Amino acid sequence: MRIVVSDQSVEVRLAPWQKALGLLRNIRVARADVSEVEVVQDPVREAMRGGVKVGLRLPWLYFVARTIRLDEVFVVRRGVPALSFAVDGEGTLRRVLLSTPNAEELARELAP
Repeated sequence: MRIVVSDQSVEVRLAPWQKALGLLRNIRVARADVSEVEVVQDPVREAMRGGVKVGLRLPWLYFVARTIRLDEVFVVRRGVPALSFAVDGEGTLRRVLLSTPNAEELARELAP
């Protein structure tokens, strides 16, 4: 997975296996629609809290999944902090949680 931040958008480019096993596709969100940016130190715990999910779920280890309502996406693994942000656009997606060693740096970049 790669997270690409530009002046216009935030793009999450998933590996082919993440797309297939997580029942996901690449995510592109307009920068203006990104809010509530934060770093989550224990993203797997956060992913396990949400409702029913579909995709690859290895509890306490790794999640590449989305909620049944399609409003949340999780690509997280144990021991790696995550970038969390809300999506205020017109689609169904409302929250994204992504494990990345660069979570702190990306959060600073996306903060208003």
